[in-house]
Amino acid sequence: MSRPTINDIARAAGVSKGTVSRVLNGHSPVASRTRSQVQQVMRELNYVPDPAARHLSWRTGQTLGLSTLADDPLLSPYQVLFRRALEAHTAPAGVQLLDLHGDLTGLARPPSAVLLMHIKPQDSRLDILAARGVPVVLIGHQGEYRWVAPDDRGGAELATRQLTEAGHRELLFLGTGNSQVARDREAGFLEAARQVGANTSTLPGGFTALDGYRTVRRAWEAGLRFTGLFGATDEQAVGAAAALQDLGLNVPGQVSVVGFDGLPELPLPLRLTTVAQDISRIAEVALQLVREALAGDPVRGESIPVQLQPGETVAPPP
Repeated sequence: MSRPTINDIARAAGVSKGTVSRVLNGHSPVASRTRSQVQQVMRELNYVPDPAARHLSWRTGQTLGLSTLADDPLLSPYQVLFRRALEAHTAPAGVQLLDLHGDLTGLARPPSAVLLMHIKPQDSRLDILAARGVPVVLIGHQGEYRWVAPDDRGGAELATRQLTEAGHRELLFLGTGNSQVARDREAGFLEAARQVGANTSTLPGGFTALDGYRTVRRAWEAGLRFTGLFGATDEQAVGAAAALQDLGLNVPGQVSVVGFDGLPELPLPLRLTTVAQDISRIAEVALQLVREALAGDPVRGESIPVQLQPGETVAPPP
């Protein structure tokens, strides 16, 4: 008698192959009743997972593209950590990770699948890859596609409440343009500020510490005043804090600062108060979604919880 396969388990349990795969992996969400049903069928059919098949979910020689926008800094701390987390899974499987920076129209040979970062409205990369038949997974949410993202809006509310609960009512948000990340984090900031009737200002900016430094310094010198600042990235928040200190202001004695990402070892004398996202888990789920896309499983998305990481940059307003 031939050895039962994952397809046999899915058929007998009345579920998709992707659901069986998620039960086997043990780290993706499956309803407890469904999980028990699949596990019962495995026992009945004496199914034993093939360790090699579980480890090498892709064929050796396949490629995975990581697409960032042309103005995204490739060597930012976040990008470095995310790429390192991806490589921890792709390298042992013999899958080559390719950096696709900027315009995708010139791709001579598209990868087996692509991870897209910093999705914007009407993002041309989606149409380009769809026309080439390349499976796509988004780092950031968008309903009709496979996606994984930190809880950007909920995390921004956490960050802002850290400021409002300390007593701040004059708040500034440093954004990162028109990406999904920027829109969701700004929405979370505005909602938490609205709940306490705080006055808010928002300023556009980039992702880096230099962007945060320049934006905040120019705004303060132009007369904008605030006692609490939420930067959409940790790097922005660090740059903003440096600008305030160079202007002769005490952080957090006169202005409190909160970031988002939970990046380690950023150059700030004080430990930054931030909302930490689980970069390793996001990478892990992204690759699971790529496997599901290559297998033709149903489209789904997953939001990864975030948590407040208290530091030394928040205090009551003067």
